Amino acid sequence: MSLSAYAQQVLPETKHKLVVIAHRGNHIAVPENTLAAAREAIASGADYVEVDLRTTKDGHLVVLHDATVDRTTNGAGKVSAMTLDEVKHLQVFNRNKKTNKIPEFREMLAVCKGKINIYLDFKAADVSETWKQIREAGMEKQVIVYLNKESDYSEWQKVAPEVPLMSSLPKDIDSKEKLSVFLKRLPLKIVDNLPHPQLLSAINEAGVQVWLDVQSATEGLVSWKEALQKGVQGLQTDQPAALIKYLQENGSR
Repeated sequence: MSLSAYAQQVLPETKHKLVVIAHRGNHIAVPENTLAAAREAIASGADYVEVDLRTTKDGHLVVLHDATVDRTTNGAGKVSAMTLDEVKHLQVFNRNKKTNKIPEFREMLAVCKGKINIYLDFKAADVSETWKQIREAGMEKQVIVYLNKESDYSEWQKVAPEVPLMSSLPKDIDSKEKLSVFLKRLPLKIVDNLPHPQLLSAINEAGVQVWLDVQSATEGLVSWKEALQKGVQGLQTDQPAALIKYLQENGSR
């Protein structure tokens, strides 16, 4: 990618210097990756909602983390082997007893537009169709894309060079020189890991932000404090409301 194309990649606007990402939406009281979880993320004050993108057998984009529907719904099987109609008839497991469905990507975009940015975990989908739906929703400046496969990079650069891309740094990057070589081969705007804390300044100097995952079964004050001490620019959490309260109380938001 040319430097001019890289310069086109501008991160979505946020009100806060340290961004908070609601992992699969705010799913404390509602099911993950649902429209309800996105609405809860908006209500929590999060800057981004993280959603996972997959494709049905008949080519429709839907929001679902797993390759199968087994864990989160009353159905079974791979979403890639199901039609949209079949997916729409599934009920997503929930604690509040209200009916939730696996949403189409276009429905998620409509809920989030103008209210919260989207951190799109690009699991299995067509880049052109994904970008088409983002543009139709008028969300071009509200989305960043997380790449799970390096092979998806060139396709995103070809179809939508202005979209900020995110991925992980290889664990063996332990010097500024190795970092430079990697970023020349795969220019990114955000990474979600910090293999060596001393690399943070070099990463930031390269125009790249670090957004760490703090979500875990033991997530809380200790993990939040540890992440903040590293000086990163974003935190992805399963507890957006509680994290935001903590940040406000500590003058970090």
